[in-house]
Amino acid sequence: MMELVFIRHGKTAGNLESRYIGTTDEGLCREGIREIKDNLYKNIYPAADIIFTSPMKRCIQTAEIIYPGLYGSLHIIDEFKEIDFGKFEGKNYTMLKEDARYQEWIGSGGAKKFPGGEDRKTFSRRCIAGFKRALKICTDLQEKEELRENAVVSFIVHGGTIMSVLEAFAGEGSYFNYQCSNGHGYRFKADISIEGDFKGFGQIEKERIVIL
Repeated sequence: MMELVFIRHGKTAGNLESRYIGTTDEGLCREGIREIKDNLYKNIYPAADIIFTSPMKRCIQTAEIIYPGLYGSLHIIDEFKEIDFGKFEGKNYTMLKEDARYQEWIGSGGAKKFPGGEDRKTFSRRCIAGFKRALKICTDLQEKEELRENAVVSFIVHGGTIMSVLEAFAGEGSYFNYQCSNGHGYRFKADISIEGDFKGFGQIEKERIVIL
């Protein structure tokens, strides 16, 4: 068993304006940094033995704030990048509401491919592949006795990444059931074989990082 913690990165300027920020490599905004530091001061984030992040600045910066002493144990997983919003990138509802392509995307329940970007199935497959690769890294380190058996593994990633992994493996809801706000996330037990195969989640504590 391992304990897995998924935390969505802190706020960026784009998040403050409800923009679709995927491939844009925004760093944290001042408010985002303050909120993560406030949460850290309240001791709401569990200690971790190893960290995995997306390669995007907003995730790496969040990891550096929450786990400053574990930077050497940080592993970057390219597959954890946020979805490519294509033509919608950097825009929000107000800017897009008259766009027929946007209305078509909304009508599909968010399943249709973003114009010039990714579709959700492709994105989810990518995130799941990254998740499995991260787990294999953990079990390889355990075999070499470089990571303890009941390790706490922290994933500092994007909201879409969290939704993709939990939809695939939690078995308790669809993609949008696992939305979480910036700096929040999920904590749960996971049963993982020595080969890195994922056997399933234990009880998920939804949106509970703020009170852990």
